Amino acid sequence: MVQLRDFTHDRHHTVDDYPYGGGAGMVLKPEPFFEAVESLGPVEGPVVLLSARGRTFTHRDAVRLSLESQLTFLCGHYKDVDQRVAEHLATEELSLGDFVLTGGEPAALAMIDAVVRLLPGALGDHESASGDSHYEGLLSPPSFTRPPVFRDMEVPEVLRSGNHAKVEAWRLAEAERLTRERRPDLWAQHEAELG
Repeated sequence: MVQLRDFTHDRHHTVDDYPYGGGAGMVLKPEPFFEAVESLGPVEGPVVLLSARGRTFTHRDAVRLSLESQLTFLCGHYKDVDQRVAEHLATEELSLGDFVLTGGEPAALAMIDAVVRLLPGALGDHESASGDSHYEGLLSPPSFTRPPVFRDMEVPEVLRSGNHAKVEAWRLAEAERLTRERRPDLWAQHEAELG
């Protein structure tokens, strides 16, 4: 992690200033961002600015970013980051969702975790990731483990049947049902991709 205050040139290590045009809040200055990234040497791969204005981060982004040799995340604070950082330093802006955090670090941590778990060797096997929500555009089906009955709540019989075809059919049906109910946006996208 690189600290922006290490790339300031005043005795107070000032990283922010008032916005041009007025308004509430402080804006992070461009100089510390540019100098911090330049201090890393040649930067290969995406430079991602975490921003509430960014496109929402998805599983597809995690897969795409997991194929990169290097990633750089720029984390803002305060009201905003100078637009010159977004336009001339970052290669893309991503948002964790439709809400605002006090800083970009929690969003970067979540994105890094989503990316790293897709790297070879991070999980026990590829199937661990391929059965997750969003991997194939659907939410994952419910999961059950031992015991088969707990406080009169039973694991569905099909999952204990040993019939792999029926188990897979049940999982797909449940994934589709949950996606339709909980994420109509994902369901519509899934249907469109199926043609």
